[in-house]
This record gives sequence, C-alpha cells and structure tokens, in this order.
Amino acid sequence: MSGNEALLDLGAHIAEELEDEVLNHSVVHNELMIEAKRGDICRVLQFLRDDKECEFKMLLTICGVDYVEKAERFEVVYNLLSLTHNQRVRVKITVGENELVPTATELFSTAGWFEREVWDMYGIYFDGHKDLRRIMTDYGFEGHPLRKDFPLTGYVELRYDEDQRRVVYEPVKLTQDFRTFDNLSPWEGMTDIQLAGDEKATMPERGWKPTDKTVGSGKK
Repeated sequence: MSGNEALLDLGAHIAEELEDEVLNHSVVHNELMIEAKRGDICRVLQFLRDDKECEFKMLLTICGVDYVEKAERFEVVYNLLSLTHNQRVRVKITVGENELVPTATELFSTAGWFEREVWDMYGIYFDGHKDLRRIMTDYGFEGHPLRKDFPLTGYVELRYDEDQRRVVYEPVKLTQDFRTFDNLSPWEGMTDIQLAGDEKATMPERGWKPTDKTVGSGKK
C-alpha cells in the first residue's frame, strides 16, 4: 500500500468515527488534511491524540490564515505528528470575525503559546485560554499585523528617547511613501548606457556619454 493510500484509509477511519464533527478529509501534498467544525475541534483533537490508529500525540503548531474576502475570513490550522506511526495530519477550521475558538490547552500544553501567537497576529479569540495576551508584539501594540487589512508600514514606530530615558511611540513617518522597483538584473538595467566601442548604436538620452578620455571615443 502506498503512502497516500494509507493516509486516505486513515482519513476514512477518522471521518467514520467522527461523522458529526468532520466535514471533509483529503490528501494534499502527501499529507492528510481534515476539515472540522469549529465547535468540535477539541473532540477531533482528542480523538486524533488517543485513537490507537492515530496517536497524534504531538501538536507541532497552530497557525492562522486570513482570507479577507470570505464571510468566515480566518482559518485556524493545527499540525500534529504521530511518532508511533510516523505520520502527520493537518486539521483546519474556519472562524469569522470576533467568533470564538475553543482552546486546546487542556489537551496539549504546547497550545498555550501557539494560541497566544495566533491571537496576537490575527485577533482570533480562544475561549477558555487562561492567559490570552500578546506574545510576539509589545503589550501596547494596536491591531494584529498578519491580517490582510493591516497596513504594511503599521501605524506607529518606536524609538528610544534620550530625554525621557524610555521607549516612545510615534506615528509612522515615511520619507518615501512609494518605491518603484524595475526588478531588472544589473545587465538588463544598462539599456541607457552606451559602452565604449558601441558608438554605432543609438546614443541614449541619458546615461554614459563619450569624453576625450574614453577609449573608443575617436580621440586619444
């Protein structure tokens, strides 16, 4: 049996045992993916951890994804590993703005910091988390920087003020709001330069111009 066939069989087993909790299962990039209902995520995670055919006892990460155009704009993704069976599974749920996701901290101790990071970056709340506070940004930070509607420049910048002897926040000030990059290599970018020995070519409007000291200018 191939690896993908084994994963499909495992997915069918999980979907059969969790008929009311699992929406779909598939194999994507040689990994099993389970789509679950948000309110039943703890039931799904507990089954994946304790079932003898699963034994996904390691919660590796919890990630957030923002699809700002969707009604339920966020996905919360749980990545688990089974050392017993040498297999991985990815569990996805969808969540809308200001909706709650049950915390997984009672099932996996690692979920504590992972859920804090997802809340910090995306603003997704985890119901029952006992210490849901920022972990990547400063406690006074406003907004959630990995949301698609969060500006790339942010809202404030910080610096150390020598007079006040502390870090202060100020509105972002950019000396150049827009930058234009042509994405050309150095050789592709030489189209406006006439090199020595290329005098028969059209003289560019700007760039290199021949001088008396230039080799190939016709003067010594």
